[in-house]
Amino acid sequence: MKNYMGRRIPLATSLSSLLLASVATSAHSQDTAAGAEDQIAEVIVTGTRVPKSVDKIPGAITVIGEAELAQTQAVTLDATAVLSRTVPGYAESSQAMSNTGETLRGRIPLRLFDGVPQGSPLREGTRSGTFTDMGIVERIEVINGPSAAEGIGAAGGIINYISRSPTVEGTEVDLTARYSSQFENDGDDWKIGATLTHKQDRFDVLAAVSYVDRGMTYDGNGRAIGLNTSGSVADSEAENLFFKGGINFGNDQRLQLSISRFNIAAKGNYILVDGDRTTGVTNTSVRGRPLGSKAEFNDFDQESLTYTHNNLLGGSLTVNAYRAEQAMRYVAEDGPDRQDPSIAPLGTLIDQSEIRTEKKGLRTGWAHSDLFSVTGLELNAGVDWTEDVAEQRLALTNRVWVPPMEYTSVAPFAQLSYDIGPVTVSGGIRREDGELQVDDYVTTWFRDYRPVDGGTLSYEENLPNFGVVWRIVPGLSTFVSYSRGFTLPNVGIPLRNVQCSNDNPEGTQPDGCPNDPRQSVAGILDLQPVVVDNTEVGFNWRGSRVSFGASYYESESDLGVSLAVDPGSEDFIMLRRPVEIKGYEFSSEFKITDTLRATALYSHTEGKTRTTDTGPLIREMGVNDISPDKIGTSFTWQFTEAGDVTVGSTTYLGRDLNEGRPGEEHTSGYTLFDLGANYQFGKSTVTLGVENVTDKFYVLSWSQVPGFRNYWSGRGRVTSLTYTMKF
Repeated sequence: MKNYMGRRIPLATSLSSLLLASVATSAHSQDTAAGAEDQIAEVIVTGTRVPKSVDKIPGAITVIGEAELAQTQAVTLDATAVLSRTVPGYAESSQAMSNTGETLRGRIPLRLFDGVPQGSPLREGTRSGTFTDMGIVERIEVINGPSAAEGIGAAGGIINYISRSPTVEGTEVDLTARYSSQFENDGDDWKIGATLTHKQDRFDVLAAVSYVDRGMTYDGNGRAIGLNTSGSVADSEAENLFFKGGINFGNDQRLQLSISRFNIAAKGNYILVDGDRTTGVTNTSVRGRPLGSKAEFNDFDQESLTYTHNNLLGGSLTVNAYRAEQAMRYVAEDGPDRQDPSIAPLGTLIDQSEIRTEKKGLRTGWAHSDLFSVTGLELNAGVDWTEDVAEQRLALTNRVWVPPMEYTSVAPFAQLSYDIGPVTVSGGIRREDGELQVDDYVTTWFRDYRPVDGGTLSYEENLPNFGVVWRIVPGLSTFVSYSRGFTLPNVGIPLRNVQCSNDNPEGTQPDGCPNDPRQSVAGILDLQPVVVDNTEVGFNWRGSRVSFGASYYESESDLGVSLAVDPGSEDFIMLRRPVEIKGYEFSSEFKITDTLRATALYSHTEGKTRTTDTGPLIREMGVNDISPDKIGTSFTWQFTEAGDVTVGSTTYLGRDLNEGRPGEEHTSGYTLFDLGANYQFGKSTVTLGVENVTDKFYVLSWSQVPGFRNYWSGRGRVTSLTYTMKF
């Protein structure tokens, strides 16, 4: 085990997010050097914005280490797969470019890459999970529940991907080659990558490049899986460039620049063929290309400049300025909401949605320990500035679907913590003060060509938090916490869905709604913010051989968000009704021998909302919002100092909701087994990974519920071989 800030922390797979925190390690790559331990100790926990001992944080935090990431990457290159396997409250992986339905404890989390947001609450396109090559990620920090520390977008928790940093003096080069196959026609994947690190005196630099070519994917019946309507990683190419350089000066100061360029794009060799739920035949893919379409893609570019001063007025100052541009193009569709008879006869028009966002930000924080010479009293304060711009167009016909939107905010915050013997008390507040500006626009033909007056909306919210940690005896601690989070409700969806009330009895001749009162952005009630109150209690016990932890949480929002499918457009619509979510999680680790280790985790989440705009909260929220119960296990055997093998399983249980009532839903469970083995010789490592060892056929849980062309099976057996050489 690694020593994390003076405390023994078990594996992330065993304690995961229900503990105060955990650091993942792997048998084949445990670090024993003091330098490695120091590196782990410098983890910046996103909930506090400063390095802080995990046993003093009143909340459930997971820190997934580099070795844990490597174990998952041995099995699959899916960017979110490691979260599904190791974080109890994280939903089933979509196995696609889209991360639709991948919630954290039933809410959409804020994803960060080195602290920079990867999505936009103005128009959440569920494409924020695939934004870089996971080979350059050193660790992932996950904070469950709403977090006021990051302000907008963090009402569902935070997932922060932290890039690698040079740790060894001198120059090192890592070369990686990977081959995966399902041994079916065009079922091969290739990856090549190189990473250079250099550290000397006050200067360090990391540069990485990678290329991934993916073929078609097949299910356990050997049948090609249908391409995802929101974007697939199958039949795609991905390129990644990353640079990070820093210089230390003046003994206590550092300046660091990072640049990231990532693109994943479809190769366009296949088209989706719909399945048939009545006969149990899932979607498939055949060779071909929709006429007139362009390749779907995710394109993420960002730059970040960070200045730190570790001895300024007795405290530590951090200033981070960033800029990020993101573009997402979706699959060509001929659905009813794409049609316009002024362009083409009804039913014949094909178009593609494209979302573009740009954000700029400045994050500042100043931390002072032993404030006013009081031992154990710490202050962390600062102010954040954000500018987020987004729009959505129908790219082939260049039509406005969601008008240009701009959200700006200034958010000061202050946080105090006080150590009183074995007890740590913490509390703070963040003030969100933002404005949303929307341009004038006209809705599409499907929404009646209705003109909408733009305008400016103000958002003001105080976001407090409070928590207590009690370290009862060595190895046993408990915590209780309360926090409030804030986000915008995927603004683009209610904007694009504005239409006439009922002034056109025939419903087939949109005329701009002349009999309706003038519509303005200020009059759209669905643009009100989502404010979430979260309470949680938990405990953690760590013994010499066995560790166990558990937590219970409740999350409430008076005006929440849940998803439903509009039968007219066959697309998602938002329901703004009260939402109550609660759940519990537990996990354990058992060190059977010095070379054999077992872990287990379980999570249960349930949510309720209203069936109508009024009435009691009796409608159980379905799989698009709340993941079924999950069980995860793993067994790791280190058979030599140079080699290890891990066998893991993930089970999603079946579930029946709202029986005999609106929103009735039935899903069947399934269990998948994975295997990963590593052997190191000299400076080279060979890794074997097998996903879905038994080649089981299954339908993804969120595809078992009828929606727009969404009847997808999951991947069958995939065998991967990775060779890594360091010199």
